[in-house]
Amino acid sequence: MSNIVYIATSLDGYIADKNNQLDWLHDVPNPDGSDFGFADFMARIDALVMGRNTLEMVLSFDCDWPYTKPVFVLSNTMTSVPSGYEDKVFLVKGELSDVVAELNAQGFNELYIDGGVTIQNFLKQDLIDEMIITTIPVVLGGGIPLFGDLDRPLKFKHISAQRYADCIVKNRYVRA
Repeated sequence: MSNIVYIATSLDGYIADKNNQLDWLHDVPNPDGSDFGFADFMARIDALVMGRNTLEMVLSFDCDWPYTKPVFVLSNTMTSVPSGYEDKVFLVKGELSDVVAELNAQGFNELYIDGGVTIQNFLKQDLIDEMIITTIPVVLGGGIPLFGDLDRPLKFKHISAQRYADCIVKNRYVRA
């Protein structure tokens, strides 16, 4: 059972710019149309866990629903999922450790943890087992940071680094 972060950051550690936008992610040249390993990652996970803000961001993209796995949205304010997504999106709330235990009990053992606040909250509760972080060579100078304050350091071991499109690097870390 693993809780896994898979995300891109700027060189200065932001996952969205000062306007909460992700346009800078599309500045990476990608002549081959590579997904940079995302499909392989998605094949190994059972479900996604994200916050309401991340769901709203995904729904704002001009594309079809990008996930084939169930998406569990952490929210204390949402009372229903957006129309048309009832078989794709499921609301959950409560203590993160309880949410994870409930999902694991339902057979969702490899969880993709997505979204800034959600990732930070999982880290605060020491619930992240692996991080796959792709660094985009841009300095945003502000925005939504990937990492927040922690009560104590969390140690990870670097497992691999892959270079894509001659400009981005995907690093994989597991708990030490």
